[in-house]
Amino acid sequence: MMKKILIGFSLLFAFCSGAAIAITFAQTPGTEGYLLERDAEVAKNEPGPHDGGGPSTGYLFFEKAPDLKFSFRKRVLHKGAAIGYHLQKTDEVYYITGGDGVMTMNGKPFPVKAGDAVLTRAGSSHGLVQKGEKDLTIVITFQKE
Repeated sequence: MMKKILIGFSLLFAFCSGAAIAITFAQTPGTEGYLLERDAEVAKNEPGPHDGGGPSTGYLFFEKAPDLKFSFRKRVLHKGAAIGYHLQKTDEVYYITGGDGVMTMNGKPFPVKAGDAVLTRAGSSHGLVQKGEKDLTIVITFQKE
């Protein structure tokens, strides 16, 4: 009887150890200490966020990375798309990599183009509208809540 109990505990210990190792490897970014994600792997066609409307493509990078304290995204606003005017809860950076648009900050509109970076502070309100013939492409980063 004691032998069966010892065998049972040994099997349970071996299973739990294997499960713990598997979970650790599944949550480890990689043996090299980095993650690589490509546009095609994370692209999602959806309407402009915050009820902005129009066609857009969102790219949420590293959303499954454990303990990552910030969000890193790319958004392509296709012709006629927008990010709806909304209240910002945390600091957020918009970096324009292509195209033209009009950003509204706290009720005041201004043009934006490739090479512009805009810091929106917590408590401010903003929205962004694509203008012209080319897609408006932006990189967005903010601290997760």
